[in-house]
Amino acid sequence: MVGIVVVAHSRVLARAAVALAEEMLQGQHVPIVVAAGLDEETFGTDAAQIAEALVEADQDGDGVVVLMDLGSAVLSAEMALELLEDNDARQRVLLCPAPLVEGLVVAAVTALSGAGRVEVAAEAVAALAGKQSQLGPFVPSGQTEQEPQGGDDTVSGRFQVTPDHGLHARPAARLVQALQGLDTRVELRNLTAGSGWVPGASLSRLATLGALQGHDVEVRASGPQAREAVEQVLSLARRNFDERTSTHDPAGAGAGAGVLGGITTERGTSDDGTTEATGGPLPASPGIGIGPARLAGESEPVPTKPVPTEPVLARPVLARPVPTADSSAEPVEDPAEGRRRLDAAIDAVKTQVREIRSRVARDVGEADAAIFDAHLALLADPELLESTRSRISAGQAANSAWANAVSVAAAGYESLTDPYLQARAADVRALGNQVSRHLLGKSDPTEQPAQRGGVLVAADLTPTEAATLDPGRVAAVVLAFGTPSAHSAILIRARGIPAVVGAGADVLRIADGTPLAVDGSTGELIVNPSAAELTRFRERATAAQDRNRQALAHAEAPAITRDGVEILVGANIGSIEDARAAAESGADMVGLVRTEFLFLGRSKAPEVDEQEAAYRGLAKTLTGRRITLRTLDVGGDKPLDYLSQTVEANPFLGVRGIRLALQRPGLLADQLLAMVRVAHDVPVSVMFPMVSTLDELIRARRVLDAAIKRVGRGEPAGLQVGIMIEVPAAALKAATFAPHVDFLSIGTNDLTQYTLAAERGNDTIASLADALDPGVLQLIDATCRGAGSRTTVAVCGELAADERAVGVLIGLGVRELSVTPRAVPGIKQAVRALVLPETTALAARALVAPSADAVRNLLPTAPL
Repeated sequence: MVGIVVVAHSRVLARAAVALAEEMLQGQHVPIVVAAGLDEETFGTDAAQIAEALVEADQDGDGVVVLMDLGSAVLSAEMALELLEDNDARQRVLLCPAPLVEGLVVAAVTALSGAGRVEVAAEAVAALAGKQSQLGPFVPSGQTEQEPQGGDDTVSGRFQVTPDHGLHARPAARLVQALQGLDTRVELRNLTAGSGWVPGASLSRLATLGALQGHDVEVRASGPQAREAVEQVLSLARRNFDERTSTHDPAGAGAGAGVLGGITTERGTSDDGTTEATGGPLPASPGIGIGPARLAGESEPVPTKPVPTEPVLARPVLARPVPTADSSAEPVEDPAEGRRRLDAAIDAVKTQVREIRSRVARDVGEADAAIFDAHLALLADPELLESTRSRISAGQAANSAWANAVSVAAAGYESLTDPYLQARAADVRALGNQVSRHLLGKSDPTEQPAQRGGVLVAADLTPTEAATLDPGRVAAVVLAFGTPSAHSAILIRARGIPAVVGAGADVLRIADGTPLAVDGSTGELIVNPSAAELTRFRERATAAQDRNRQALAHAEAPAITRDGVEILVGANIGSIEDARAAAESGADMVGLVRTEFLFLGRSKAPEVDEQEAAYRGLAKTLTGRRITLRTLDVGGDKPLDYLSQTVEANPFLGVRGIRLALQRPGLLADQLLAMVRVAHDVPVSVMFPMVSTLDELIRARRVLDAAIKRVGRGEPAGLQVGIMIEVPAAALKAATFAPHVDFLSIGTNDLTQYTLAAERGNDTIASLADALDPGVLQLIDATCRGAGSRTTVAVCGELAADERAVGVLIGLGVRELSVTPRAVPGIKQAVRALVLPETTALAARALVAPSADAVRNLLPTAPL
């Protein structure tokens, strides 16, 4: 093992630094020798003392790394080398320029992993990365940071970071992907934080930018395709890195989340028989779960000598400490063989990740599946791979080299100040463990406990493990570590499994089979619940199950109010998988097909025949139900790479929806031609998005009429035409539009943001963007009144899926609701509990209420 010598002017200082480093070693031994001070109290350095320390530290003959504090310490260390009589011993010593404290901590951990002296010194020098990523390089007033020499082909630009959580894994992965295949070198730096330049091809280095929402980032590129590369990055930035926006924290992970809950210990430990709280789990996925504890095995390969994670960090952020592998756990191998095994393991994991990504995209949606794009980018990260290969070439075994390189990459995330970005470190380590399992020939044991049914208890789950959980068997998930914003928690929520996270290491000592009660909405976790507590949880669960059971049992039946008014309940879909789910959930029709799924993620628009085949595939899956095909709704926050658009100061108020389609008449004509072809065989409704003037509608209808003529079979008998009501002007002019359409479909998400001037992706004003605001309800009322009796009014925004709010919408005059496929049965059941006069009275009160909260207080306390 490599030894370390600490040279300092103060013996007290040196011993304190060593004590800090040893704290990180968790009782394991690394040869660290102090050569500091002239005696216990006198400052100074002694070359002879240092020479003796060098000999003592090189006890295994693996070499020595010397860390020095300042000034004459360097001179004394150099002189000590000259005092060594053994030339071989002298060659095994490296004088390291790393900072003493940070460098010593990292050097000690790296030495314990079995790394050679070059790697130990290199990691020690890199120990400042954490501070630099947060504080940036220091530039004295009046001076500028030294720029590398650039050639005539250097192109630069800058952008502001807009995603909710900054330049985290998904947007960073999209940036890396956008640059793939370009003949150029791209670098970025965080101007707001004053960071140094990092390579755009490295996902792990991009993390060290610490680029949060609102930060300004500069990008520069050199090489033959430099301009194209910079334009790609700026295009990504303009469209929010293709990130979806959110109006709230779905996990309740904001300040104070989790204070309602508490894990309680086993019964009978206190004299009065009451439970004792031992911690505060965080709510991560809503719902009630009751069942026996099913403990998962450790998902990481545990080496013979566990090594703590490399701390460039202040502390781990609710993430399990993942041990890295010690080279002694693996046989010595030829470097070429080690690199071959590494490449094979990475390829195997890439295949796994791609398979999981496809499954998540099918079952959950493309947005959540994009999590795995970051995993694929990390597996191809040139810096991570080069670091690993260098370690292998220096003599480390493949798994040891990979584990240590991953630890350094994860430390880049952990050193950041933003909790969401810090949480990505756990994802990096989890992915590293997948590769390590292949390198060590280990199977993945974590899925087995889940197959037995019950409450899955684990230290943490990788996103892959979370994505493969079976909601039919897993009653709930309890994680000792992790955060509500971790990708594993996102995927657990997407699968509808109740979960709490950050429950603490004590939960790992719960005996398998122990009864557990979990409330993923509040963070409440009870171990060995009493009869009264079980009753309380079961009543909650039973009420929800009864509602769900009744809804599912009658899902195929029409939704008719108690006084005989039928309300159509449809589904919003964006794929064949969504269509299948809609059919299975009993949807009466499809109220919104997001046709963008055909146009995104490709280099050119789909041909007419491809579009027709896709729409026919949806229709076949829906077995004759009416499908509402919304024409391409891009621009603004959803641009297409192959459609050049002028940069807009406020794209939400710019060229988007029907405005963009009318500027690209060929694109719209092709899409309408495909829709008309299908409409001759199945019921089709064509819907135009973001209409704000009658002229826009008339022009769009002319393009539709032209498509009907091109098909040459006359107007399809079942063809209907409608528009989306998404801007206040359209709602107020509903009577103007009504004679020209068969239906008006209200998109409450956009209507709310435009009415309240509250962008729905802006967390700081998310509370304003409430669709139950009386102002929004008054616009829905205006739409219904303007539509009259001959034009149907539908709602396809998120408000339609609120079972408590259905009565208000029906009372205002809405007669169609379109929601996610999973929500269809529940919404139908909510409709069946209504009586029209009562909904009319409720709507009237809501229209004059002073606030959204006041409206909410008028609604039933739970779904009927």
